[in-house]
Amino acid sequence: MLIELLKAVLFGIVEGITEWLPISSTGHLILVQEFIQFQDKNQAFLEVFNVVIQLGAILAVMVIYFDKLNPFQGGKTKQEVKETWQLWLKVVIACLPVVILALPLDDWFEAHFYNFFSVAIMLILYGVAFIWVENRNQSKTPKVTRLADLSYKTALGIGLFQILSLMPGTSRSGATILGGILLGVSRSVVTEFTFFLGIPIMFGASLLKVFKFVKNGHHLTLDQGLILAMAMLVAFVVSMGVIRLLTSFVKKHDFKIFGYYRIVLGVLLLIYGLVKLVL
Repeated sequence: MLIELLKAVLFGIVEGITEWLPISSTGHLILVQEFIQFQDKNQAFLEVFNVVIQLGAILAVMVIYFDKLNPFQGGKTKQEVKETWQLWLKVVIACLPVVILALPLDDWFEAHFYNFFSVAIMLILYGVAFIWVENRNQSKTPKVTRLADLSYKTALGIGLFQILSLMPGTSRSGATILGGILLGVSRSVVTEFTFFLGIPIMFGASLLKVFKFVKNGHHLTLDQGLILAMAMLVAFVVSMGVIRLLTSFVKKHDFKIFGYYRIVLGVLLLIYGLVKLVL
């Protein structure tokens, strides 16, 4: 059991890092799971694990931004309370496209595209997109430089870009960050907004996955519960650091480094997939 818990720690580290960086947590989990697997090969549990582990990362956002996200926080002025409620409304509006259009197709996309080749191709495509968008925007000044100035229309636009993350390997944060930059939002604002979008999306996805798990007659064993809890805890701790590092990074740097990283990882995945296919 100790070895299984150590594996859970590794998966938690991978999730905590890749959930927030625009480099695709799915791509990295596929890569890690290719070489490190749990003794429990229960497919239903593994599907729940890959989704519910994200709750640990989401809890980190809620802790770090508790004051900003809490409209009942003592000491806030009326204007600050109003802006907090407006922020939550923008988050809800941005999540509507995913709820209406994406969730019904989530299982279908996972069944048909959750593989090395699809993930590798999306890693490369969006890596190129990041580099192109950043080069395109070098001489442009963002229209939105404060979260409070983000309009409902722009929030909806970012939400529409979030639908692209249905394709494994795209990265939810990558799709929304690219969309926000194209819509004239500064890197720091769209990065923060992406964090907040993850709260309802990940909670909803986790609840849906658990509901299907229970509906199909499955239940977590004690060992499975411990593995999942350990992975979530580690993802939470790692996310606390990664979120702070990323918010600091984007104030002074662009996202091209992540674009190059995605391309390299995508090429490696393609090569590995082809070698595995041949052998």
